[in-house]
Amino acid sequence: MGEQALRVLACGDVEGRINALFNRVRTIQKKSGQFDLLLCVGDFFGSSAEAQAEWEEYKSGAKKAPIHTYVLGAASYDTVKYFPSADGCELAENIIYLGRRGIFTGASGLQIAYVSGREARQEPAPSHCFSPKDLSALVEPLVCSSKFKGVDILLTSQWPHGVWQYGNNPEVDPRYCGVSSIASLAYQLKPRYHFAGVEGVNYERLPYRNHLVLQENAQHVSRFIALATVNNPAKKKYLYAFNIVPMKNMDPAELVKQPQDVTENPYRRPVKDGQKPIHAAEEPASQYFFDLKKKPQGAGGGQGQELGRKRQSDGDSFPDRQHHQQPKQPRKPPQPTGPCWFCLASPEVEKHLVVSIGTHCYLALAKGCLTPDHLLVLPIGHYQSVVELASEVVEELDKYKSAVRKFYKSLGKRCVLFERNYRSQHLQLQAVPVPLDKCATEDLKEAFMVQAQEQQIELMEIPEHTDLKQIAPPGTPYFYVELDSGEKLFYRIKKNFPLQFGREVLASEAVLNIPTRADWKDCKYTREEEEELTKQVRGQFQPFDFTMED
Repeated sequence: MGEQALRVLACGDVEGRINALFNRVRTIQKKSGQFDLLLCVGDFFGSSAEAQAEWEEYKSGAKKAPIHTYVLGAASYDTVKYFPSADGCELAENIIYLGRRGIFTGASGLQIAYVSGREARQEPAPSHCFSPKDLSALVEPLVCSSKFKGVDILLTSQWPHGVWQYGNNPEVDPRYCGVSSIASLAYQLKPRYHFAGVEGVNYERLPYRNHLVLQENAQHVSRFIALATVNNPAKKKYLYAFNIVPMKNMDPAELVKQPQDVTENPYRRPVKDGQKPIHAAEEPASQYFFDLKKKPQGAGGGQGQELGRKRQSDGDSFPDRQHHQQPKQPRKPPQPTGPCWFCLASPEVEKHLVVSIGTHCYLALAKGCLTPDHLLVLPIGHYQSVVELASEVVEELDKYKSAVRKFYKSLGKRCVLFERNYRSQHLQLQAVPVPLDKCATEDLKEAFMVQAQEQQIELMEIPEHTDLKQIAPPGTPYFYVELDSGEKLFYRIKKNFPLQFGREVLASEAVLNIPTRADWKDCKYTREEEEELTKQVRGQFQPFDFTMED
């Protein structure tokens, strides 16, 4: 398969048997070597007290998943409580909830489409279901591109109805198994691998074509694989291992090779005579999800992109604070026009750098940090600057600012906060600690003023309780500094603002005296070093973390 091949495990419904699953994975990895990721379809959680107790060990950090594990959302009402939102998040270290529906694309090029839950026809759909709008919002941005050939992997909880046509038969009653909307989704997305669960049986369908022989150019084949429940009494297969080279990296001739046992496409014709073709689009897209053709651009103090080996593992534990009921959904922030490095639900964010997660904001170690405890306070949703935040997000941002100040004070350091709303896509409020014995607040203020004058930047002081929105309406580019004395410095950017200005001031001889670290790109750490730094900071910050309170 070559160096670009990823080693992937897929799993059926876990239903809360998390220890059994991960013990099996450890055995496999000990025998066959490390896998890059584990994909779980169907219901990951169980409703029993025993399942709840098992999960608490992972949520608390007492136990850790041995592999980057990606799970779908609830497929039953009883397990909705485990998912704090519909947008995807880290549930525990190495265990990531993908979200209600979307596309997961990593730097490796592997593209995974996913839909959580069961089919619902009404709007809004219950929390453990998907609606026609969810499917069209997923499909339309992809298939409207003339370059779209298909996705590498599709994950759904339910089966596609009629998948057995022209192929081998499963151990289920075809009349009651699967839904046509998933069949339509599979027809349009042309996955190379499609995994599903919830039926409790293992079924590996013969590969099928995505083109008409002699009428269309050859395309890759699709393989549908349904997996049984973990530790099922009948010992039916619940884990599937495979190697995959991302489609975008494959030789076109190699990609479209047809195996000898390939069949016709089961979805190309209706299941019953006279029925509407099941692959017809059911509804126009309700929103534009992501422009997957754009490549994300790095930014200072930023976080990079990767999937599987080089991507997320969030940290010790992020409590499900809305445990007993679905939280009230806040006003939805504007969606990014392309992949975002900082939206927490985005596959581009490096979640192993995350220190704490609240309801609206989160705290992370800065990529290429100026000091080992240089932090970023960021909104979970997509906002470009402080002045665009909804009131409930501002409130939690202020809580994090206060917590970080107390954290730094416990270390004998003062806190400098700054934001650059210029050539940045997502709000990053930088928090940098300066030792109390290095310089007084007045010296810090002077350091910013002197450096600004040298670069013809007119920093102005604004009153302590002035709302930034009063002087910088949304859309205004600006640079902003907040000192621990409450003093605020502001500059309305006109053009050609130095991107590393805030770091340059703090790295200068007058402050931290580490001028070689002024540019984040010169401060690279290995993945292991980043994980260790984040673990240390997370442990130190925990006494000040308001999200850990009951």
